[in-house]
Amino acid sequence: MGRNSYIGEFEQMILLAILQGGEDANAYHIRRELEGSAGRTVSKGAFYTTLDRMEKKGWVTWESRAAGSDRAGLPQRHFRVTPEGIAELRRSREALEKLWRGLDSVLAPGG
Repeated sequence: MGRNSYIGEFEQMILLAILQGGEDANAYHIRRELEGSAGRTVSKGAFYTTLDRMEKKGWVTWESRAAGSDRAGLPQRHFRVTPEGIAELRRSREALEKLWRGLDSVLAPGG
């Protein structure tokens, strides 16, 4: 990604959800994490389009694994955040932390 642009909010959320899922980070778990932690319902189309775009950018990889009986033996993709994806998350976090600095009193409830 260019030095003057940052990772988008939805991409950040997906990368963080993958990291939260660890070894079990398949599409189902990632989408449930987004719904549970971020309160965000995600369409399958937007979700897979974003995953494909992040894979092309080198931020995620995946491997196909055999599924249990609950999926009638159909394989599942399990996702992993690459070192490049981690670097983008860190860069974005650093920029946001700088912008948040000194605003606690303004942004606190009742502030």
